[in-house]
Amino acid sequence: MKHFSEISLIATVSFIGELLHYLIPLPVPSSIYGLLLMLLLLVTHIVKLDHVKTTADWLITLMPVMFVGPTVGLITSYDSYKDILIPIVVISLATTVLTMAVSGLTTQGLIRLQTKEEKEERAEALEACEKEEQTDVK
Repeated sequence: MKHFSEISLIATVSFIGELLHYLIPLPVPSSIYGLLLMLLLLVTHIVKLDHVKTTADWLITLMPVMFVGPTVGLITSYDSYKDILIPIVVISLATTVLTMAVSGLTTQGLIRLQTKEEKEERAEALEACEKEEQTDVK
């Protein structure tokens, strides 16, 4: 029953993403709307991670299978794109490296920001303790 409710929740969010794609005149895929909506629901704790984790993990394990069809399609239609194969490979490699670099730098920046905030919170707590000790001494 838990899997059914998790799949239903994920499907509902995906359906709302489809509706948003239909209603909002932007060139954004419906899957992106669905992912952003799920992120918003998780961050605001409207949906708890435990409500979707088991099914999400299962879907992630199935993801490689989803690439088999497109890969076979690329192999069988090689004649139609063989003239532009080198530019495709160069663009794919360049964008992959760029994406990895931007993702890594963004993650490092967020970690540094979080660490800085934690240090500030600890410093404020320490100051509060010191002030409390000073007032206790008096």
